Amino acid sequence: MTTSPFATDNPLDALTPDTLRRRTSLKWRAYAPDVLPLWVAEMDVELAPPVVAAVTEAMRSGDTGYDYGDTYAEALAQFAKRRWDWSFDPAGTRMVPDVMLGLMEILKVLTGPGDAVVVSTPVYPPFFGFTQNEGRRVVTAPLTSDFRLDLDALDTAFADATGATLNGSGPGSGRRAVYLLCNPHNPTGTVHTRAELEGLAALARRHGVRIVSDEIHAPITAPNVAYTPVVTVAGAENAIAVLSASKAWNLAGLKAAVAVGGPEAADDLRRIPEEVVHGVGHVSVIAHAAALTQGTAWLDAVLRGVRRNKLLLADLLEEHLPQVRYEPTQGTYLAWLDASSVADDPYRFFLDRAKVALNDGRHFGPGGAGHVRLNLATSQEVLTEAVSRMGQAVRSASSTPSASRVLPPVAAD
Repeated sequence: MTTSPFATDNPLDALTPDTLRRRTSLKWRAYAPDVLPLWVAEMDVELAPPVVAAVTEAMRSGDTGYDYGDTYAEALAQFAKRRWDWSFDPAGTRMVPDVMLGLMEILKVLTGPGDAVVVSTPVYPPFFGFTQNEGRRVVTAPLTSDFRLDLDALDTAFADATGATLNGSGPGSGRRAVYLLCNPHNPTGTVHTRAELEGLAALARRHGVRIVSDEIHAPITAPNVAYTPVVTVAGAENAIAVLSASKAWNLAGLKAAVAVGGPEAADDLRRIPEEVVHGVGHVSVIAHAAALTQGTAWLDAVLRGVRRNKLLLADLLEEHLPQVRYEPTQGTYLAWLDASSVADDPYRFFLDRAKVALNDGRHFGPGGAGHVRLNLATSQEVLTEAVSRMGQAVRSASSTPSASRVLPPVAAD
């Protein structure tokens, strides 16, 4: 295996682009070979050795049957206690195939067709598509300008979702509604504080809105930043969170997740149909459990690399793309870039002119136009090359005499 010339003791620096291009998953195959992919949330790492060892042993021993028991929930409970001092009973959880499918099964328990789901934008694109495919109405409540939860916007959205009036004391039409929280938030990297979540919980209680939270990025927070599980917040005793090791240990193709509810949500979790659990793969559970119980040192090394890359990106942008606005974030391995001064369609510009694939900010809903999302879970080599290409593309386009902007508007594909 070829190692990167930037190689350190960090897993993010272990592999070269040539090695990564031999992968057959989405990130490295969706675009042409001359494109550097810094988009979808796959990490450019070798897997944690305990995960490799556990899956290899399962293959060797033929342990590839149906999943059984609370192995995953117990592993997650151990990790949560060590990492966040959060205790929950594994027996009261529910296994689901992955986070988004789990969220949708919970939505089907808590709401019906035509009911509303509130989201804080810009937000993870499947929050729109998956929800609408289930026949739910999406109501948006934009984040503040510094990407925090906006309680005033949520108050208005919750009233819309339930048919209440803003000066009313509770739910209006009796329509059920869910607030789909992203904690930590994707794409902005915001880690919501306990105080913010308490304000959210009080508001949701007043309107009769249930909180359902995607907490897949919970393990990917800076060491000095406190992630707060929403179900531990006063007032959110009826909330449900869905967690998985898939993002933090690069296990997206080994699907498994766990739904954890507050004490008032136990009956709701039991109402998730039994057949949903049958979508969980036994080998996936083996991999995720090994990550959670034995992969903490590897995760900490990755987090050091992510933090380094956040600071490196800031330096690279200052050197090559000073017109792009970016602030290093507290959570996730994603960077949310305001490139509105570069082009009307910065996603297409950087793809066509720089051969760098990012995520199109428009897909994240209101507030996403003019932005791109960049995946920092890669090597210094790849990140440096990508930003250098992006800067060169802007300089080349700016030198074109006829260009009134860096790039004329390009139709979205």
